[in-house]
Amino acid sequence: MADIKITWLGHAAFLLEAEKKLLVDPFISGNPKAPCNPEDLDPDIIAVTHGHQDHLGDTIEIGARTGCRIISIHEVANYIKSKGVFAEGMNKGGTMEVEGMTLTMTHALHSSSIDDSGFSFDGGSPAGFVIGIGGHSFYHAGDTSVFGDMQLIGELYEPEIAFLPIGDKFTMGIKEAVKAVELIQPKIVVPMHYNTFDVIKQDPEKFKRAVEAKVNTKVIIMEPGESIEL
Repeated sequence: MADIKITWLGHAAFLLEAEKKLLVDPFISGNPKAPCNPEDLDPDIIAVTHGHQDHLGDTIEIGARTGCRIISIHEVANYIKSKGVFAEGMNKGGTMEVEGMTLTMTHALHSSSIDDSGFSFDGGSPAGFVIGIGGHSFYHAGDTSVFGDMQLIGELYEPEIAFLPIGDKFTMGIKEAVKAVELIQPKIVVPMHYNTFDVIKQDPEKFKRAVEAKVNTKVIIMEPGESIEL
């Protein structure tokens, strides 16, 4: 299995580094928790879960500067292309092999308007990704509530690590995220999409205690800029 470094960039943004570098939901500008600037990032791939500004983020600027491959649902890809930056669209249930990694698009329960477009573009549907790298499998849920088919995601893809939102109000909160862990059964869960702003303030230690009281899943609470290695 390949050695992989995972860095949390705050909110829902993660950088996964193996032979190639994959950046998910690069909300850096305007993110008070971001440990870096957009120009510090040079990914080979960007995966975008949906069109909200706190997920699409700096995708277009980074893509224009680096020429990296950008993967998103079809409608978000069309918006990115309208800005003169090439993007590749896909849809739920599909899998793409990109730079030696696999990206499988999964369902998410949320909304997906493209904030920056002034609603002149349809944002399609929100999504998550199962990411396969060097024998490892990771599930980035995107913005979502809990849903029963998370059990199928666990059964089909057996993610080693799940990145799940816990912030409440705009996504599932702690109670729902704990149920999501029960359904997915990952080896490790990393909470995300919390404490960026006061409106999504949560105590991740409460989430950790609740998860580890119910299932045999390790909870790793990361600080923005912190990395873990597999």
